[in-house]
Amino acid sequence: MINSKIIFAISLMTAQHVLAGNGEYDVKNIPDSLMKNANVVKRKEEIRFEIVDLGKTREYVKYAITVLNENGDDDAVFGAYYDKLRSIESIDGILYDANGKKLKSVKKADIQDLSGTESSNLADDARYKMHRFYYKIYPYTVEYEVEYKNNHTMYFPQWEPQESVHYAVQESRMIVVCPNEYKFRYKAFNYNKEPVINPTKSGREFSWEVNNVPAIENEYASPGWNQMTTTVYLGPEQFQIEGYSGNMQSWQDLGKFTNALKSGRDELPDDVRQKVHQLADGIKDPKEKVRVLYEFLQQNTRYVSIQLGIGGWQPFDAKYVASKKYGDCKALSNYMCALLKEAGIRSCYTLIRAGEHARQILEDFPSQQFNHVILCVPMTRDTMWLECTSAVLPAGYLSGFTSDRFALIVDESGGKLVRTPKYGLKENIAVRKINASISNDGNLEATSKAFYKAMQQDDLEELINAYSKEKIMEMLKKLIDLPTYDVSKFDYKEEKSSIPPVVDEMLELTVNNYAQVSGKRIFINPNILNRSYVKLKPDDSRKYDLVLRQEMNDIDSVEIEIPTGYHTEAVPSDQKIESKFGRYLSSTKVSTEKIVYYRQTERFSGRFPPTEYDNLVKYYEQVYKADRSKVVLVKNE
Repeated sequence: MINSKIIFAISLMTAQHVLAGNGEYDVKNIPDSLMKNANVVKRKEEIRFEIVDLGKTREYVKYAITVLNENGDDDAVFGAYYDKLRSIESIDGILYDANGKKLKSVKKADIQDLSGTESSNLADDARYKMHRFYYKIYPYTVEYEVEYKNNHTMYFPQWEPQESVHYAVQESRMIVVCPNEYKFRYKAFNYNKEPVINPTKSGREFSWEVNNVPAIENEYASPGWNQMTTTVYLGPEQFQIEGYSGNMQSWQDLGKFTNALKSGRDELPDDVRQKVHQLADGIKDPKEKVRVLYEFLQQNTRYVSIQLGIGGWQPFDAKYVASKKYGDCKALSNYMCALLKEAGIRSCYTLIRAGEHARQILEDFPSQQFNHVILCVPMTRDTMWLECTSAVLPAGYLSGFTSDRFALIVDESGGKLVRTPKYGLKENIAVRKINASISNDGNLEATSKAFYKAMQQDDLEELINAYSKEKIMEMLKKLIDLPTYDVSKFDYKEEKSSIPPVVDEMLELTVNNYAQVSGKRIFINPNILNRSYVKLKPDDSRKYDLVLRQEMNDIDSVEIEIPTGYHTEAVPSDQKIESKFGRYLSSTKVSTEKIVYYRQTERFSGRFPPTEYDNLVKYYEQVYKADRSKVVLVKNE
């Protein structure tokens, strides 16, 4: 007979286990549909953004995420920035196990307080609060709660419940509270209803909510994130920052505010004014004047980032830059504008969102979406664009950092949204000619001469201006995709007079065992340096459009001397592959002395429906295979 005390003890232990395993964040409470393809599940989130008055806001954020595997660990790290315009009032955090049982709370001493100053920043008042639990037993849940105060209303948070791929959302809610008389704007993507609006004691409350959003898988050439998942952008009409007031109802209004911030800051010291006239007065061609003054800027200033309060938006005046010989993108662009003004050339301070993979500006939603400043110089028949933070780019070339996107040109009348130049197939060219020889044992010696233009030369331009020759040689001996090889000699030359610019390259290479030797046969791939490595998996469930952004044109000509005493057994057939995504041509001719190979591939840009994905897979498969076709030589008897 079982002792009643034992029965009671077993019952108590079972009850405790049920309670411990039935917490709010028990992983059993996650629907199966959210576990599929997910590294992280956001269990709940509430963002409450309160507009106190024209110059102040408060923000309260509480969220919990369950990390399912090690790929989600980075999402469990808490990070929050603060500066002169933004304070963190409180931070709380809790760690839970898989059953939703509380394991640990955040202590004040556990929170790191780090400088936000980067190496390129001379001054930056941004700091970061960071915390992680360093827990590795999966799954686990972290919950954080933070409150902010913002001493401005220039930019508002955006609501993006699903923060990345392989990230599911169980529940998320965004609330905006504002006084009755205050007007703000919003723009929603992938949200098919209006916000719920309720009255409060002193104003109105707007709320958006989503539930049970499954994880998104990473898809090749996918569109912008806001086109794939729910996103709500918020923006003020009237705003204030450090005593400056403005309006964002239109791009023109935002431009007026930006122009007011830099008004009166273009006065040059006398010595610089004299230098401008010394350099430019004898030049008749306006473009040449711009080039000469731009090179003066490059040679006499350097870029540093200065982000202090309103200094994040307002440029230092031209006299400051002239005396200090440095400035951030705002200060250098304003200084260049002053130099051109002294020479009688009008230019426009221009806001832009920089970065090769930067999100596109929402052209129908005027708001602070920019992170950089460049200069626009309107001409009678053309427009010149100047990247004033670069010490090496030629005048008139923007590079992939700021090309082909919306920018806000600012002048006395306000702001106007325009697009910067796009570099396409005619500009983004790489032309290579290789002369090589193959020995009987399959070793290859080659000299490659090439020129790269526009965006094709961007990475090389950065390489040759940032590193010593010794370092470049070290990198070349690692970066070229060949079997065991050595670079015996190299040379690079920049042609900055060409717009877009050109980089000439010369390489001398020795490649051991380049060709496969098997008995009497030698197998030679005539495509030495430019093979495609894109291989995509078929996907019948593709959800999102294909967006191919960059256009490129590669042309390769190769001549390979072959060893004597061989005849041809197999030669790759000529290839002509045409599609909506690109065009590929190749031909191979073999004589008793050499192989002559020609290859051209053009990559198109465009947007295509998901149904075209399989056609893209097939196109890349054909190119991949063609790039690996080999000439087979057989030794004569």
